[in-house]
Amino acid sequence: MAPHVLVVCAAALWGLATGSAVPRTAHRLAAPGADHESTAVSRAVRIRSALLGCLVCAALGQVVGVRPELAVWLLLAPVGLTLARVDLTAMRLPDALTLPAAAGTALALGGAALLPAHAGSWPRALLGGLALGVGYFGLMVINPSGMAFGDVKLAPTLGMALAWYGWPVLLTGTVLCFGCGALVALVLLATRRAGRHTAIPFGPFMLAGTLGGVLLGAAAH
Repeated sequence: MAPHVLVVCAAALWGLATGSAVPRTAHRLAAPGADHESTAVSRAVRIRSALLGCLVCAALGQVVGVRPELAVWLLLAPVGLTLARVDLTAMRLPDALTLPAAAGTALALGGAALLPAHAGSWPRALLGGLALGVGYFGLMVINPSGMAFGDVKLAPTLGMALAWYGWPVLLTGTVLCFGCGALVALVLLATRRAGRHTAIPFGPFMLAGTLGGVLLGAAAH
């Protein structure tokens, strides 16, 4: 079996295994202090989450291939899925994930940059993380009701992942984040499932746009 096929299969299995654990982890983070021993996550929810994790990781394996940064993206995938679920459930992005993710991504990409066949730049990734973090902080200052501090804390991780492949990828991924958010908001308004003042979690759109940007950036390299 070709090495690339093995990588995709391994990535898919990783996504399947970690994705199935996302709902329970997300519930614990969304409702700290609750009686988690008595909380059961339905089998259907676990299956859907596992399939989503499998799809995300398989796509990363297919596009990124055998490059060393694939390990970083695969480690971030379950973290991103957990953050998205917590934000959708509790409208927050917990520090327990966002802060370690930023530090871990910086260190892991530094390690990937030391290995042959990598397709990115570690210094540019660090600068991209800083730039996106500052940009989101500025948006929060300008419009506190439209941007939460949890989004600001998540931004450096996503900025590093995108800028690893280049400044155009950082721009593309950021546009995808806001484009996805605006599109969903318009659909919700049109279907009257939300009003002009309804709070909509932005974390899932940040994560989805970043995934799209990383896939596009890896495909271009």
